[in-house]
Amino acid sequence: MYKNYGLYIDGAWREASDKAEIAVHDPATEQVIGTIPAATTDDLDAALAAASRGVKVWRKTNPWERGAMLRKVAELIRQRIAEIAEIMSVETGKPIAEAMGETGAAADQFEWYAEETKRIYGQTIEGRTDDVRMTVRYQPVGVVAAFCAWNFPALLPSRKMAAALGAGCSIIVKPAGEAPGSCMALVQACHDAGIPAGVVNFVTGASSLIAPHLVTSPIVKKVSLTGSIPVGRQILHLAADGVKKVTMELGGHGPVIVFEDADPVAAARACAATKFRNCGQVCISPSRFYVHENSYEAFATEFARIAESLKVGRGMDEGVEMGPMANRRGLDTALTMIEDAVGKGAEVLAGGKQPDAYDKGFFLEPTVLGKVSDEARIMIDEPFAPVAPITTFKDFDEVMERANSLPFGLAGYIFTDNLKTAHLASEELNQGMVGVNEMLLATAEAPFGGINESGMGREGGSLGIKDYLVPKYIKMKL
Repeated sequence: MYKNYGLYIDGAWREASDKAEIAVHDPATEQVIGTIPAATTDDLDAALAAASRGVKVWRKTNPWERGAMLRKVAELIRQRIAEIAEIMSVETGKPIAEAMGETGAAADQFEWYAEETKRIYGQTIEGRTDDVRMTVRYQPVGVVAAFCAWNFPALLPSRKMAAALGAGCSIIVKPAGEAPGSCMALVQACHDAGIPAGVVNFVTGASSLIAPHLVTSPIVKKVSLTGSIPVGRQILHLAADGVKKVTMELGGHGPVIVFEDADPVAAARACAATKFRNCGQVCISPSRFYVHENSYEAFATEFARIAESLKVGRGMDEGVEMGPMANRRGLDTALTMIEDAVGKGAEVLAGGKQPDAYDKGFFLEPTVLGKVSDEARIMIDEPFAPVAPITTFKDFDEVMERANSLPFGLAGYIFTDNLKTAHLASEELNQGMVGVNEMLLATAEAPFGGINESGMGREGGSLGIKDYLVPKYIKMKL
């Protein structure tokens, strides 16, 4: 599958210097679909040197030229949407319609930052005397090391690449080994759009080698990661020694609060459509459901009905609405969480096991658990799986305390028809993003990111480019 790709360093695709390779598997069949290079330290040093040269050229490229090239990248991605989506579906198992949507969203990132690069505004400050001039200008931070997760293999790197390039930085991107192909296609689009050699670099291989080598290099000035909290802590420790600028998006455990005045059936439909997207492997996925006790039966019944109606299968197959999980590790964790919840009193309202139709692949039935205890592991640890645990609450103060009881803070959701409740709950919910009667939060024009252990910094929107810029204050006496 990857025969035309490899490592991308200094404007060209290449093999690893020792020709070592790593296999990539189809999560629906567990079969090998291709091999990718395993970068060596020599390869990483070559990428660092190329990025160091590239940033000197790119930061001096005027923003209108940068913007034109980024817009061309967006156009090329849209022209190639079918082939990119097919690669993504095979690698991740996600339904082809979802893969098409994600590829379009990746193009949106490049289009958005094609415009933002022309709107990096500074500041003029009035001096205390008439012979003093004070200004603030924003400059690119420099070389960026970006690490991406497998669950959105085109959107996640595009957020980092587009913002970094828009700011005038060069970048070294390392995708997840489970799904590198979509990111390879983005890099090829950058190449074909005329972005100079060394500005974009791409490496694959062992994270245990690549991450420390790049993050601790004095050439790298900024680190961006989308990944788990444990990995985030490791990268932060490495970055701290070099006092690197960092952006961390580390996942969450999204609370959903369905208040009594909301329509429970409509809320269940919205939640189910979002919960099972990408097989529940979404960092802002709704993942613990607090439903008012008077609305519980209607909500849970409708949620379970939808779960049981979904067609599960290989992402490329016609009519499939949910594919397999990405790997065996995630499947085993989900099954363990279901067993734990049931052992603590939960009811299985739908699913709860691997489907009988598949003896290969990492498939799990869309699962709904009812009356789940707050002590169940699935209410404490992020499930990252197509499993919806539902519990009940009685009043506002009680549910807000329970929803805010975890150290995560990425995204949360509220369903209510009461304007006062909407304002108070969205303000009190300790999350970086909140949806009120709305589940689809991610969009190119809005800032994406969390608080507390869910990370720091923002991607997307007008704030996203600021994470790749540093302010310089200049005071001049005439």
